[in-house]
Amino acid sequence: MKLPNLKHLHYLTVLHKEQHFHRAADKCNVSQSTLSAAVQNLEDSLGQQLLEREHKNFVFTDFGEALVEKSKALLSHTHEWIEFAESAGDWKSGTLRIGVIPTIAPFLFEGLIRTINQSLPDITLQLHEDTTDNLLARLEEGELNLLILALPMQTPGCRQLLLGHDPFHLIAHRNTAMGLELAPDVDSLPKDSIFLLQKEHCLTEHAVSACGLKHKEQVSSLTANSLHTLVSLVNSEMGYTFLPEMALQKNILAGTDVVSLPAEDNAFRDIGLVWRSGTTRVQLFRHLAKVIAPLIPQAAEIR
Repeated sequence: MKLPNLKHLHYLTVLHKEQHFHRAADKCNVSQSTLSAAVQNLEDSLGQQLLEREHKNFVFTDFGEALVEKSKALLSHTHEWIEFAESAGDWKSGTLRIGVIPTIAPFLFEGLIRTINQSLPDITLQLHEDTTDNLLARLEEGELNLLILALPMQTPGCRQLLLGHDPFHLIAHRNTAMGLELAPDVDSLPKDSIFLLQKEHCLTEHAVSACGLKHKEQVSSLTANSLHTLVSLVNSEMGYTFLPEMALQKNILAGTDVVSLPAEDNAFRDIGLVWRSGTTRVQLFRHLAKVIAPLIPQAAEIR
């Protein structure tokens, strides 16, 4: 059997992700007929059916599903190989693609870019902002090298390295804050008065866990898609929210009548690096951890 065409394997994994020939072809920047021919070529060379086709519909066979998973791993290692070759084995050079979640990115990017440019001038940096689930999928597929996420988080097949703690603060309008204790008990807040981000943002899960909000009637059904929207809701004297110190340090409350109070029990989230197990760039990632940690409100000691 001939060695598989890596480009064809890439087409196959994209088709599996999109579950639609036209969308997959657009993602791959090829025609639908080219993508279809590539899948057919794989089936012919393997002597196995990858798709069960019926008119315009299709489903992956069990073998097709298994081959997609093997292909993802192979393509991921291929990306690593290319990056290693491009840097001629020098861990301080080459392209570095970092993914960061939206509740960290706006408050870290400026310092991150400056720090990496100073510490690693031969690194070509590419930054990507997306949700945790999307970033983990892109890391698995080799599109990204490294993630900066809020922890704890399950990351199968990956390694984690703690950068530091990011404390939560209770945010209130100055008028409603006047009657509160310095670190108020969330049980004492009015029903439906605490606003959180939509569930695809992991900050919600971490705030719920760290601040004792799980199943509490104080949590409002009204959710936001950004930290700035949460601040706007609180500034309208509609209720309260929790924000990480990282956002406060970047003056997210500027121009508002909103104030911050310590969260109950000194609640916090962890910030850490995540990378694929087996990567050849661990030396680079550990160096990055040492220079990025000071950017976190409560930096961890990196050895």
